[in-house]
Amino acid sequence: MTLLKLANLALLVLYPVAWFAPLMRAGLNLPLFGLSEISVISGLQSLWRSDVVLALVVTLFALFAPYLKTIGLALIHFGLLRRKVLPALDILGKLAMADVFLVALYITLIKGIGLGRIEVAWGLYLFTACILASILIAWRTAAARNRPSSDPA
Repeated sequence: MTLLKLANLALLVLYPVAWFAPLMRAGLNLPLFGLSEISVISGLQSLWRSDVVLALVVTLFALFAPYLKTIGLALIHFGLLRRKVLPALDILGKLAMADVFLVALYITLIKGIGLGRIEVAWGLYLFTACILASILIAWRTAAARNRPSSDPA
């Protein structure tokens, strides 16, 4: 099994870890108030209570897009899906990266306003690394199409 296949299969485990990991700690700029940890899942839970349409969009970007892309790449790696779907998988990866951009934008806005305090947590780095790894794996998978080999990845 190639390193590319193993890395992609690792993402099937790492994505759910990243979804539950703290993306950031947020709270008020007051001395006695602690910071609450916010993860992708806890953020989605809050969104579902307040804005269903936005919750659907974020669920698509944060959960379904990256995971479907990873599953699609695994199917290609094991010869169960044709390489013709790589452009569609590339679009899913771009949607997932948009989610990381939105989180970074929210952090910048809240810090700029100065009303609250935000600390970036390890989950944001893990989630970003998963997205970037997925982009790299897809790029290498597409590049493998051009070289003669019996192994699809």
